[in-house]
Amino acid sequence: MRTYPADALRGFAFALLARAGLPEDRARAVAEVLVEGDLLGHDTHGLALLAPYLAEIERGAMAVSGDIVVLSERAAALLWDGGRLPGPWLTQRAVDAALERARIYGTATVVIRRSHHIACLAAYLRHATEQGFVLLLACSDANSASVAPFGGTRAVFTPDPLAIGFPTSGDPVLVDVSASVTTNGMSARLHKAGGRFAHPWLLDASGKATDDPAVLFAEPPGTILPLGGLEAGHKGYGLALLNEALTGGLAGFGRADPKQGWGATVFVQAIDPEAFGGREAFVRQADFIAAQCRANPPREGVDGVRLPGERALARRREQLAHGVRLHEAILPALEPWAKRLQVAWPAAD
Repeated sequence: MRTYPADALRGFAFALLARAGLPEDRARAVAEVLVEGDLLGHDTHGLALLAPYLAEIERGAMAVSGDIVVLSERAAALLWDGGRLPGPWLTQRAVDAALERARIYGTATVVIRRSHHIACLAAYLRHATEQGFVLLLACSDANSASVAPFGGTRAVFTPDPLAIGFPTSGDPVLVDVSASVTTNGMSARLHKAGGRFAHPWLLDASGKATDDPAVLFAEPPGTILPLGGLEAGHKGYGLALLNEALTGGLAGFGRADPKQGWGATVFVQAIDPEAFGGREAFVRQADFIAAQCRANPPREGVDGVRLPGERALARRREQLAHGVRLHEAILPALEPWAKRLQVAWPAAD
C-alpha cells in the first residue's frame, strides 16, 4: 500500500479547499483536522470526508464567509452561532477559547449551534492534553437520525459521539466513542463495498437484528443499535440522551427545530486540574490507573491491556515517520475534485 507524507496530504487538502473558496485560515484548519484523523487511524473521519466537504461548499451548504456570532457570554460559558461555517475551524477556535478561560476560571465551556460537520473528535484532544488540561467534546447532528432509542425501531439520534482526553506523565488517554455500536461513516463504506459487519449491529425496519448495512438505505430504513446492542443498549441510549442534553439542550437549538442540512451542534469543555487537586496530583492518579490497566492479566487471545488512544498515538508516530496509509476509497473519490480544481496529486513516499 502506498503511503504519503502527512505534510503533503495537508498541502493537498488545503489546496483543494482553498481553490473551492475557503479562506486560508479555514482551509488550513480543516486540512489539519482531517489529516490528523487519518494519522490516528480514524479513516472514516479523516480525508474520507474531504470530497463530501467539497461538495457541500459547491452547493453552498458549508459557508465560506461570515464569522462566529456570540449569542451568550459569561465568564466561563459561551454560546456561539457557527453560521454553518466549517466545523473543524469552529471547533479549533472553541477549544482555544475554552482553554484560555479555563486557565482563569478552572473550567470553561463553549457550545456551538449551526456548525457544519466537525470530523474526528479525537483530533482535537492532544492540543489540550499537551498543555495539561482535560478536554471533553460531544456533538450531535439534528439534520439526520439513524439510531433508535433502546427498544425502539425508528431512528431518533445520530451516533452522537463523545470524547475525552486527559494527561498522564506519558502519552495522554484519548477516548473517542459513540453512543451507538457503529457509525454512519462505517455503515456507508461497507454498504458501498457490498460488505457486512462482523456482528448484527443494526436493526431492519421491523426490528430484526442484522449485520447488513443495506438496511439503513432501504425504504423504510433500518437503524443502528445503541452501544450495548440488544442486550445492554440502554447504556448507549443513556449516553445519547446525555449527548443531546449537552449539545442541542445547552445550545437551545437541535432536533426540535427545522433541519438546516448536514452539520453539528457542539459541546466543548476544558478543565484545568490545577484549579482542583492540582496537575501533579491529577497525573499521579492518572498514572496509577494507567499502570493498573496495563499490568492487568489479559484474557485468552489478548496480547495485553491497552489504554484508549494508545494504539492511535503509536500509529500516529509511525505514520509521521513513514507516511500515511490511506483507505483505498479515499483518493479515487478525490480524483474528480483534483482535476476540476487543478490541484496536483500528493507525491507518495
